[in-house]
Amino acid sequence: MSPKVDIDVSDMVEDAVKDVVKHAVKEQLKDAKEVIKHPFKEAKEAITHPFKEAKEVITHPFKEAVQDIREFKAEVKKDGGFIGHTAAAIHEAATGQLPGTSGKHPISAVVGTALTGGRKNAGTRGYLADHPLRTKMLTAGTLAGGQELLASWLAKDRNKHGNYFTSRVPKMAAYGAFVSAPLGHFMIWCLHKAFSKRTSLRAKIMQILVSNFIIAPIQNTVYLVAMALIAGARTWQQIRATVRVGFWKVMRVSWISSPICLAFAQKFLPQDAWVPFFNLVSFIIGTYINTITKKKRLAALRKKHFGDRATAPPPPPPGPAGPGPNLGMGGPRPEDYPHPHPHPHPHPHTGLGPNPPYQ
Repeated sequence: MSPKVDIDVSDMVEDAVKDVVKHAVKEQLKDAKEVIKHPFKEAKEAITHPFKEAKEVITHPFKEAVQDIREFKAEVKKDGGFIGHTAAAIHEAATGQLPGTSGKHPISAVVGTALTGGRKNAGTRGYLADHPLRTKMLTAGTLAGGQELLASWLAKDRNKHGNYFTSRVPKMAAYGAFVSAPLGHFMIWCLHKAFSKRTSLRAKIMQILVSNFIIAPIQNTVYLVAMALIAGARTWQQIRATVRVGFWKVMRVSWISSPICLAFAQKFLPQDAWVPFFNLVSFIIGTYINTITKKKRLAALRKKHFGDRATAPPPPPPGPAGPGPNLGMGGPRPEDYPHPHPHPHPHPHTGLGPNPPYQ
């Protein structure tokens, strides 16, 4: 009987050893797998985290805007229409019940509250005050890209694929977000810093003069340089020519619109809302100027292509079967600033010379 017992004990010991070894190997493999996967998880998190944050930063204002619109509609409906809602808001501001207002200027208080987040944000700092530069960059980038897209649609200026979403749209959006907004933020900050403790009428007039004769020339020069680069300018002479031709035209528009907008901002808007308000005004004026400029540019290209003939020939059929570049609406769009060519003369087949600069 004893040999049989010895055999059973050996088998049990062997099975126990196998289980221990198997468990140890499994744990080691699990640890090794975790060690191998951990750097990849960290790398994946490091790569995706900025995109998640960027998505949240981009979508958060739109989500809030949609929610604000819904709440505003509900308030208007509750107060008996837009007129009733406005009258109720003015009465609330006049009696000093609107947070963050004194009741002395009820109409301006209602306008300022509506432009800076509505009644739910009245008396609070709000998203714009908490994240001023980020908000201004998002606003300026969206408006600049939208301005280019809207102007292209109004002027019927299409790319070679027949789309209004040309390569200028993302470039303009990048200019608005990363050049125009930070520059405007810094300039307005300097302006407020210089006149922070001066509230007299003379100080406000001086503020308007400084804005028009110091800040506006700097911003307009940067704008024209950026527009020349976006249009394809690659030499100093092309950039300087664009600035020289367009500077006083842009300055005249600024000198007409800026005093009115600045006076309105001084009266009705808090400091943080100045740049978004100026961006909105620039969007309206810039869309108009951009549309007119695009129409003139297309007319100049057609005149060079068709000459002085009163009627232009029908456009060539689309696709590779056409006899040459279609300069009509929806045809290929040549560069505004073509690359230097050893013979700057009209093309022997199309009769086209360098395109007029885009201003």
